[in-house]
Amino acid sequence: MRKNSLDLAATACLLGLSISPVVNAELLKDSSAELEARNFYFNRDFRQQGASQNKREEWAQGFILRMDSGYTEGLVGLGVDTIGMFGFKLDSGGGTAGTNLLVPDRSGGSQDYSSDLAVAAKARFSKSAVRVGSMQFKNMAIISTDGRLLPQVFKGSQLLSKEFERLLLDAGYLTQVNNRDSNDFEDLSMKVSGKRGVSLKGANSSDAFAFLGGNYRINEGLTAGYYYSKLDDLYKQNSFNLVQVMPLGENQNLKADLRYAHSTDDGRSNVDNTALAAMFTYSLNSHSLGLGYQKMNGNTGAAYVGGTVPFLINYVQVGDFANKDESSWQMRYDYDFKGMGIPGLKFMMRYLNGDNVDLGTANDGKEWERDTELKYVFQQGPMKNFSVRWRNAMVRSNFASDIDENRLILSYTLPLL
Repeated sequence: MRKNSLDLAATACLLGLSISPVVNAELLKDSSAELEARNFYFNRDFRQQGASQNKREEWAQGFILRMDSGYTEGLVGLGVDTIGMFGFKLDSGGGTAGTNLLVPDRSGGSQDYSSDLAVAAKARFSKSAVRVGSMQFKNMAIISTDGRLLPQVFKGSQLLSKEFERLLLDAGYLTQVNNRDSNDFEDLSMKVSGKRGVSLKGANSSDAFAFLGGNYRINEGLTAGYYYSKLDDLYKQNSFNLVQVMPLGENQNLKADLRYAHSTDDGRSNVDNTALAAMFTYSLNSHSLGLGYQKMNGNTGAAYVGGTVPFLINYVQVGDFANKDESSWQMRYDYDFKGMGIPGLKFMMRYLNGDNVDLGTANDGKEWERDTELKYVFQQGPMKNFSVRWRNAMVRSNFASDIDENRLILSYTLPLL
């Protein structure tokens, strides 16, 4: 990732502000900094004969430094947020690259190391804040992925406002993305793989993604959300969300998560999709049991920015179950071992089944996925904040690759401020 003009301007702003001891003291107040060391092993085995690649397997070490400053004193407070990233290869080769852990090289393998810097200048007025530069996003319209060695960041701007009680307003404009396995910024694209039925006129590329929306807390247990978003020339989308948490007694509740997204084309695509989804989760002490349903309607599958995490109930470890006409359901079980006196240890298992995928033939597409996850975070002592996480997935499909996958992630976070 090369430093862009926004990054340089933000860095210069920070250096300039630090000249004044008073200003510097205000910047340090409410500042935070942490360094995460992330060790990642990834193995994906393709379980059918004749596959172009039998296995993807890599091992890498990454370091992520996050530094968020406070704001200077005054009517308008100024500050800077920074993400520094460095990753290097521990093991890869023999045709096993392509895990998205590392930056690809021209030979079909992976580069030995990569480094990135994301800097965003920020300003605060009253209960509103603006960020400009390189940053991560997390809302109904777009979610930066952080599921590999290094996180995905975008170049753009964002306004967050809490001027009104119980209402969060959120607006942003993105121009480029640095993906988790990339060394530089590039234009945005739309997810088109799978059996989505999406066709394009021209390149799958756009230099503008805009969103406007927010969340309103209706009462203590009920929150409603709405976002309008547009990937210029490719798609427009209206998304709605309603989340209700209902206490049912001592240490038990029922959570309902309802989602609706309607996507249409924006000139150079045939996008036409309505995604409906619902997830109901019952929690009792350390146990949680969830049931979910997701349905794709229209002439194409779901639309979202490529490489990001879509706001879909059934987006999981490998699949998103968002192909044309696909219906899918999910069953999920979680257990927190603090109920057995082992705080920090958590277990999750889920099963998803999708069918009715339009393959353009007499037969419909079917797929299923089973995910298992076990994670332990040390709670105290010299190992505090060190976590061990194992993720396993099995995928079977009559229109895509069968997959057995394992991920082992060791992470240590060191607070610096």
